Amino acid sequence: MNYGQFLNMIPEATLVAILIIAFLADFASSKNTERKWFHPFMCVLFVCQTVVSLLQCEPTSAFGGMYVTTAATNVMKSILAAGTLIVVIQAGQWLRRPDTSFKEGEFYMLVASTLLGMNMMMSAGHFLMFFLGLEMASVPMACLVALDKYRHHSAEAAAKYILTATFSSGVMLYGISFLYGVTGTLYFEDFTYALAEEKHLTLAIIGLVFFFSGLGFKISLVPFHFWTADTYQGAPTTVTGYLSVISKGAAAFTLCTILMKVFAPMMEYWDYMLYVVIVLSITIANLFAIRQSELKRFMAFSSISQAGYIMLAVVGASQYGVAALSYYVLVYVVANMAVFSVIGAVEEASGGRTDMAAYNGFYTTNPKLSLLMTLALFSLAGIPPFAGMFSKFFVFMAAAQQGSYWAYFVVFIALVNTVVSLYYYLLIVKAMYIKSSDSPMPTFRSSVTTRLALGLCTAGILLFGVLSCVYEWIYAAA
Repeated sequence: MNYGQFLNMIPEATLVAILIIAFLADFASSKNTERKWFHPFMCVLFVCQTVVSLLQCEPTSAFGGMYVTTAATNVMKSILAAGTLIVVIQAGQWLRRPDTSFKEGEFYMLVASTLLGMNMMMSAGHFLMFFLGLEMASVPMACLVALDKYRHHSAEAAAKYILTATFSSGVMLYGISFLYGVTGTLYFEDFTYALAEEKHLTLAIIGLVFFFSGLGFKISLVPFHFWTADTYQGAPTTVTGYLSVISKGAAAFTLCTILMKVFAPMMEYWDYMLYVVIVLSITIANLFAIRQSELKRFMAFSSISQAGYIMLAVVGASQYGVAALSYYVLVYVVANMAVFSVIGAVEEASGGRTDMAAYNGFYTTNPKLSLLMTLALFSLAGIPPFAGMFSKFFVFMAAAQQGSYWAYFVVFIALVNTVVSLYYYLLIVKAMYIKSSDSPMPTFRSSVTTRLALGLCTAGILLFGVLSCVYEWIYAAA
């Protein structure tokens, strides 16, 4: 084996280094004393990871084509690394809690492990490598969900997550076995050529459906979404934010890549399947979000709806769609993490409250946090001039470029649902600014790490839609 091939996997190699350093630092330091240096140290390491991902621009391959990375993949790795950095920064206040501080090292190691698995999954050129990357991301994620196992039903949430993840992996492997039986190969490039011959097409379609169903669980697309609300509610708020943006973005980009490259000869089949799933995901999630009074469950259904919008970019299978998907994930990361940063701050200040009633009259006591929460919600809803409006515009345009009447119909349904989503996001704004409370949330000062995370997210919300160079950078790599 030529071990020099590992030099083609720089972002993954640096993540392994971060994992080892976190383990050694945690092992060598005493957990009985306050380790004020640990969190800033890990933040610096994840800043380095983000810089390395940004500098890794050239397409590379390794191990006979099992690992293949493109410019678009490198852009998505950079986006997810930056999003993970925000998650790690925002976690500072939660990790200082007495019942959590002794698990701080485990948190960093699990986060690095999941990001490593997502990078391997996105760079896979072989179904075996893809599956290994998927499991490398899923198993540590279940541990993260269970990290607060004695609080807020965290253990129950982890059990539901791991059971559905196991089931979805089995369904996916069953589909991959059909595809291997049809083509005799697991390499993506060879697979495309074999499918183009149109032999055993029925088995190939069955394999495609099972494969799509398995990955649909990871993205929380309807009807594969049933685990999402319970897992989001029970997991620690920081982990919920990580699960809702980083994990979802990696899985969506991977599905986009595989559908557009591997299953390109079968586009006429998966395009219609995608239409149905997108309409169901956006519509059903919006309707259920209106009924929620618990904010983390509310954000769970919001994330299901957002997953439908993300997959809207895949319709038409074009370079424009890949750029639109990546840009949408970038904007979604900063907007959603801003919301979860506020939720986490309120949860710590109120002793664990995440119900919407806790935000009644919130503006009268905490106007700055209310304003930042409003900006993030408006961006998620797609209200101009925030970045969320531009991201929705680009995915609508990518889908409309497909040119069929069905594509136009799906875009129309998505536009109508944008109005519905605005209504339920405004429910939180109404609670903060209009509803009164006899005992509103008292005024509190959030931690330095929370303020830093909110500052980064707010800057992204305000600037990503205005700075055209951001989208041009993504489009040039697509």
